[in-house]
Amino acid sequence: MKHAAISVLVFGFYLAGQGAILLLAPNLLLGILGLPPTDEAWIRAVGVALLVLSYYYVRTSLANNLAFFRLSVHGRSIQLLLIGGLVLSGSAPAILGAFALFEFLSGVWTWLALRSAAES
Repeated sequence: MKHAAISVLVFGFYLAGQGAILLLAPNLLLGILGLPPTDEAWIRAVGVALLVLSYYYVRTSLANNLAFFRLSVHGRSIQLLLIGGLVLSGSAPAILGAFALFEFLSGVWTWLALRSAAES
């Protein structure tokens, strides 16, 4: 498996973990993050969305889909900007910015792997 595919696979498993926790035990993660607990359905729906998204990441990594890899780098960069804006405006807690930064850095890993493959 190519390095870019590995980075996308790892990110897919990361998303699957987040999705599973938000679907099955959302208040566990919310508590760890210092966010208030909720019994509303939206948090579990976010977990479902993350699980579906993780499926795309895992399957495209196994298919070595370079177009998806490139688009995922763009998406993770845009996410950092948008979440960063929410955090800076006071509309979202800083911990969400930390998640967005981690996800951006995972996108940098994919980008570097793609660039390295193109150079060789």
